[in-house]
Amino acid sequence: MNDPLPEILNGLSSVEAMNEILVECRRCPRLVAWREETARTKRRAFMDWEYWGRPIPGFGDPKARLLIVGLAPAAHGGNRTGRSFTGDSSGNFLYAALFRAGFANQPTSVHREDGLKLQDAYIAAACRCAPPDNKPTREELDNCRPYLLTELRLLKNLQGMVALGSIGFEAVLTVFRAQGYQIPRLKFGHGAFYELENGLPWLLASYHPSQQNTQTGRLTPAMFDTIWQKANERLVV
Repeated sequence: MNDPLPEILNGLSSVEAMNEILVECRRCPRLVAWREETARTKRRAFMDWEYWGRPIPGFGDPKARLLIVGLAPAAHGGNRTGRSFTGDSSGNFLYAALFRAGFANQPTSVHREDGLKLQDAYIAAACRCAPPDNKPTREELDNCRPYLLTELRLLKNLQGMVALGSIGFEAVLTVFRAQGYQIPRLKFGHGAFYELENGLPWLLASYHPSQQNTQTGRLTPAMFDTIWQKANERLVV
C-alpha cells in the first residue's frame, strides 16, 4: 500500500502547516504507546505537569539559514514540554550555546511559553517522539523521514545544517539519498564539515549534548562553542 503522507506533506506551503499534521502522527505504535504511558505515569518531580505526550513539532525561525537536527525528544523533556531540547539537561547545554552564538534570545528553556525565540535557526529531529532508551528503530526513523524532508523543502533560506549526534547526521544524509542525490559515505565526527554537492546545504557534525557526553567531558562548552562559531562563519548574507 502506498504511503499517503509524503503526498500530503508535499502539498503544504509552510512549516506551521506541517506541524499541525505532525503533532497528530500515530505512525509508530511502539512510540505512541511509550510517549503516552510516560505522559500518564510522569516523573515524580513533574507530577503537577500536564505532559505533552505527542510528537514534537519543529521549532524556530521559518526564515532560518541554519537547520539543527537532533535525535529525539527526551521522555521527561520535550515529551513533557512539547518543545525539543526544553526542560532537560541537553536543552540547558544547547540553548546556552545558541545564546552565546547569537542564535537564541535567552540561554534557557523550561516550557513552551517561556519567551525563547531562535534567530536564524530552526530545530528538527530524526525522530519526533520520545523513544524507549533514546533508541528509535530503523523503521521508526524511516516513518519520520517525510517530516524532515518537508522541513528541508519549506525552509527556503537554508544554507547549512548542524547534526547533533550520529543519528541526526545519518538522518540528513538518508533524506538526500532517498531523493536521488549521490552522496558518498561520510564519516561522523565532532567538527566534521562537508560541502554537499548539487546546491545542497553544507553539513557540520557535532557530538550530541546528552548527559553522557557533557558530564563525562567528551563534549565541553568550549568544544560546543566552536561548532556554532564555525556555523556563523559559514553563513553568508
